[in-house]
Amino acid sequence: MKRVLFVCTGNTCRSPMAEALFRALVKERNDYSVASAGIAAAPGMAASKHTALLLKERGLDLSSFQSRMLDQAMLEAATHVFTMSAHHRAAIEEEFPSHVDKLYLVSEFVADDTLRGRDVSDPFGQSRAAYEETLRALEKILPSLLAYIDQTWKNGEE
Repeated sequence: MKRVLFVCTGNTCRSPMAEALFRALVKERNDYSVASAGIAAAPGMAASKHTALLLKERGLDLSSFQSRMLDQAMLEAATHVFTMSAHHRAAIEEEFPSHVDKLYLVSEFVADDTLRGRDVSDPFGQSRAAYEETLRALEKILPSLLAYIDQTWKNGEE
């Protein structure tokens, strides 16, 4: 089982968006588990209004979503951890150094030179247009993550 974890700051915008979009990519597969968390999340928060609305327009329901604070147990369970920014990755490396081998910047594998290696912009508190921009970036990025995982996965690897 491949256990993918998406991480952002508050776990109400980018990482729930990535979680829902990636879950849709692998919905016909039973070899993936997908989750999200935040490095500074207030547990139990709903996804942001624009995140929930944009995903609902794509047929993805976040009505029962609740934010979670990243912890050691989540990192231990995950096989792949994708952060929305270099800052998130650095914070996890510092606090949880034993998990650095499964940490990636979400945009690390995308073919698009304008996105590869860049942070996914944080739309928090901004207009719907900012959320749409983040969503479009994730829609371009996530298929490359799926391809990367499928191409590099070794059965039974932890």
